[in-house]
Order: sequence, then structure tokens, then C-alpha cells
Amino acid sequence: MRKILWILYQPYKWIIFIPLALILTLFFGFFTVAVYYLSNPKIASYLGGVIWARTLCILTPIRLRKVGKKYIQKKQSYVIIANHSSSFDILVLYARLGVDFKWVMKQELRKVPGLGVACKKLGHIFVDRSSPKAALETIENAKSSIKDGTCIVFFPEGTRTKAGGLADFKKGAFKMAFDLNLPLLPVSVKGTNKIHEPGTLNIFPGTASLIFHPPILISDYSWENVEDLMQHAKEVISSGLEN
Repeated sequence: MRKILWILYQPYKWIIFIPLALILTLFFGFFTVAVYYLSNPKIASYLGGVIWARTLCILTPIRLRKVGKKYIQKKQSYVIIANHSSSFDILVLYARLGVDFKWVMKQELRKVPGLGVACKKLGHIFVDRSSPKAALETIENAKSSIKDGTCIVFFPEGTRTKAGGLADFKKGAFKMAFDLNLPLLPVSVKGTNKIHEPGTLNIFPGTASLIFHPPILISDYSWENVEDLMQHAKEVISSGLEN
């Protein structure tokens, strides 16, 4: 049955969804820039980012679930860490995260028409992964904006994983948490790899879940045992992907 539905979905995907996704990304990108100059970054982020993501989720369509939102306290900033198995992770997080945040994203996304200029104006953080020194300097410069409930989002694996599991975590998110003395908020993003198969244009409607876990207090750790913290965070996120 799924194979038949997949075949029936293809004309909609190519004729309607993909062209609309491109047009809406361009429109909302430049709309975000306009709102940024007319109001402020938080309003621009909501109108240009959240509505863009929710619109594309509706058009796919994706049923969104949010579990554990009680763990997010208003006015508390977090270093949010999430697994990354599909480009649709970005849509789902933007649509349902529910907090003001800055994103740590790869430098290449700066070149995406509409999206790149909007993310730059909103203060999202483009990291040059080919230069660890430049990446660290970029993140250092962004620290001043992570306060008063504004969070920062990392994919600690550094890139999308295709095998379905979790790759080893990199230390950037954890260093940020220690430097700013902020709790880590682990989030499991589940189901997006079935909606969009990594590295392809294979897209199919489905259910995606954001599973929030209790914050991890870094006061229980030190930089000397950061590997233990990373392993614990990885186990927590992995637990949300089971079943």
C-alpha cells in the first residue's frame, strides 16, 4: 500500500510541492529581511521563519508531535542539542521548537537564495567546517546574543547521519554550555528520515516528533570529564529515537 501511495504522491511532489517550496523559501527569506528592518529580529524570526516552516510542513504534509514541552522554562536560555538525520529536521524544529533561538549551521547554507540572507539578518551562525579556528571564532562572537530566553541550537553530530543511528558528538555545543554556564536541552527528532531520505529528493508525508528531555545541568560535570557529558547526552537523545 505504501508503495502505491508513494507513486501517487510523485506528481504532487514534482508539480506542486517542490516548486512551491522554492518560491516560498525565496518569498519568506526576503519578507524576513523586510520585517527585520521594520520591527525587530524576534518578530522577523517568527513571521519569516516559523510561518515558513509550518507552511512547508502543511504542504508536505507532515503531522507534528511535540512531547515533553514542560521541560522548557520561559526566559531560560539553553544550549539545545538534537540529532540530525534529514534536512526536514530544520523545518520541524523551526515549526515546533517554540523558543527564540540562533542556529549553528554550515557555511554552505549562506548561498541558498532567500534563506541565506534571512538567516544572516536573524543572527544565525554560519560555521566554516573546513576551518576549526574560524568556526570557533564565529561561535565566540555569537555568545553575547544567547541570553534572556534566546537559545542556541546545535546538531552535535556535525552533519546528517544516513544509517539511522547517532554519529559521535563534537565538542562545540558542550564548550558553549560551559562557557555560558547554560543547561543543555536534549531533543530527539524522530521520523524525519522517513519523510525525506537523506541525499535524495525522495519525500513522502508522515509524522515527525520532537521529544524534549529534562535539561542536563553542566554543574554536575567539568570540562575534564566532558566526554562523560557527551556520552550521557547522546544516550538521552538516542532513548527518544527507540521504538
